[in-house]
Amino acid sequence: MKNKSRAFDVDALWALDRIGDPSLSPDGAQATAGVTRYSMEANRAQSSLWLFSTLGGEPRRLTEAGEKDGNPQWSPRGDLIAFTAKREQAGPNGRFIDEETQLYVIPPDGGEARRVGHVPTGVESFKWFPDGRRIAFVSWVWPDLKGAAQAARLRDFKSRKESAYVTDEPFYRFWDHHLPMDRVPHLHVMDVETGKVRDLFEGTAWELSRAEPDVNCFDVSPDGRRIAFAFDPAPEKKLDGRFALAEIDVKTRQGQTLLQDGDWDFAAPRYSHGGAHLAFLASHQALGHNHPNQLAVLDQQGRWAVFSEDWDHEVSAPLRWAEDDQSVYFAAEERGRRHLWQFALGDRTAERVFEGGHVGSFALSAGFLVVNHDGMQFPPRLSVLADDGLRRIESLNDERLAAHAFGRHEEVTIQGARGDDVQMWLTYPPDFDPKKKWPVMHVIHGGPHTAFGDSWHWRWNHQVFASPSPLGTAAVPRGDAAALGSGPAGGAAQGYVVACVNYHGSSSFGHEFLDSITGHWGEYELQDVEAGTDWLLKKSWVDRKRVVAAGGSYGGYMVAWMNGHVKAGRYQAYVCHAGCYDWQAMYADDAYSWHRKELGAAYWDDPARVAAQSPHAFAKHFKTPTLVMHGQLDYRVPDAQGLAYYNTLKSLAVPSRLVWFPDENHWVLKPRNSRLWYGEFFNWLARYTA
Repeated sequence: MKNKSRAFDVDALWALDRIGDPSLSPDGAQATAGVTRYSMEANRAQSSLWLFSTLGGEPRRLTEAGEKDGNPQWSPRGDLIAFTAKREQAGPNGRFIDEETQLYVIPPDGGEARRVGHVPTGVESFKWFPDGRRIAFVSWVWPDLKGAAQAARLRDFKSRKESAYVTDEPFYRFWDHHLPMDRVPHLHVMDVETGKVRDLFEGTAWELSRAEPDVNCFDVSPDGRRIAFAFDPAPEKKLDGRFALAEIDVKTRQGQTLLQDGDWDFAAPRYSHGGAHLAFLASHQALGHNHPNQLAVLDQQGRWAVFSEDWDHEVSAPLRWAEDDQSVYFAAEERGRRHLWQFALGDRTAERVFEGGHVGSFALSAGFLVVNHDGMQFPPRLSVLADDGLRRIESLNDERLAAHAFGRHEEVTIQGARGDDVQMWLTYPPDFDPKKKWPVMHVIHGGPHTAFGDSWHWRWNHQVFASPSPLGTAAVPRGDAAALGSGPAGGAAQGYVVACVNYHGSSSFGHEFLDSITGHWGEYELQDVEAGTDWLLKKSWVDRKRVVAAGGSYGGYMVAWMNGHVKAGRYQAYVCHAGCYDWQAMYADDAYSWHRKELGAAYWDDPARVAAQSPHAFAKHFKTPTLVMHGQLDYRVPDAQGLAYYNTLKSLAVPSRLVWFPDENHWVLKPRNSRLWYGEFFNWLARYTA
């Protein structure tokens, strides 16, 4: 164990390479993916492209010059790899950096990357045409302008002296940014050789989703003549609009609606290899806003059908047709794990092709299948699924991981709300001894319609929580306020048994389980978490005086809810990160149209019902010490939620502490901020569990 004596702390976490989505060469012999490396000292990231052999051999770094090279896609001809980046260029007035993300190509055998043309409004998600000579991509443009006028308008916009964002749109900001003012996302085609660009939607009302349109929003037909895409037919675009499917002729720019039904939401179109069928995701919204995405197929006669309606799983993009067009590959969750499935259209059955853990992404080509997968014991890695089983094709993090011991994890079943079986994951400290007493940390997931599973989390890392601190679990005396602060990198009180309850409302346990909390948030979820605590307190190794709970987003909502509903003393302390606190004030967020669906009413129609599900209405019962953390750029849960909770705790004289980041969104994404986050997190809990 000598070589594994180091605690797995926040510095060790940020020292790991982060591997992106793979793309396969046409012959399947090589994969390319982006690899991001962070510097804690410089507080920044550098991303580059790597090549990985599926046949054997060492990985090779392909790009060096760029700092944010990403989203690589292999050309269908195999001669180029396209990617997006902001790079240094030579100009008439000296060298400069791309102001907007541009498209680059590089030969897979090395050499210099070449920028393909110049798009003033930038290049976002893209796909190759089958001929390998053109690329379809997304760019945000002013819909009333043509060609070169876009560049002039962009210059004028950037040089304006006014700072106001002005709109009459209901959907104007998303996650951590405002949508480009007065601009919409259009599909474009670029010639890779000449850099010539055409806006396929120019002069029309067509546009893609305004919520970060990605490569799953559209697909190029096998003959390269058409592009299918999802669009919102409503005159007024909203985050929760019901999308339809359309197709545009690349040569004539004539578009037509393929499928539209006001009861359904359609997404992620994907052509079959023969071009005669279009697979896509379909959600029957008329049956409920939480109705799952299901696998559907449309033929050339306009007939369509849902194929997975009897399979109680949510299908996720991307969709990939098998080579014979008789089945479709996709990832889907099942009981806290995310597997890769092959769904046979003939008998409508699903078979696990790769069993997670957690399948983050995958690529198919020439009979080769590469998966990017992770688990509680390891970060994302690339493997090829071959005839002889699963084979790793990289080992970028192995040496770093070998320096640390990791705690084992297990899945247990408890009886929760309604007498239902509820899943709880446990992660133990590496040196766990059941004859000793251990502190316990509930980590409550967000969503609420997500799930904790056998997966690696870069921000709430269970191994960091469970790893024993070199300072020991009693490093900070209880109540010693002077010991609090940014603290050591790993904090002072790790060594927790980490408990994660997949409460009612969680995904991957069937639609009824997920939808069961609608209209009465907090009720079943609290019963489930409390059932987990009851189960834990019966274990001889649990120190009942050192039980804490932490959560982010909806998990933050839950710890605020618990503060108003659980008797003081059961939990020694809470951590609320980006937590929802007041459902009326939450109408300031980017997803405000979703609240009335989940809560069962709008606050102006039934204020009592909404308040009954809101932690702020139970403030008089708050007694448990709480650390509140929030980012100013959080538009999903605006930072006023955290500030109001903190101010309330202070007004009630409840021990509390605020960590507020002016430059972070719903997540903490900068290395130094993350180090401080973990330090404050552990030091706060140590104050009440020492």
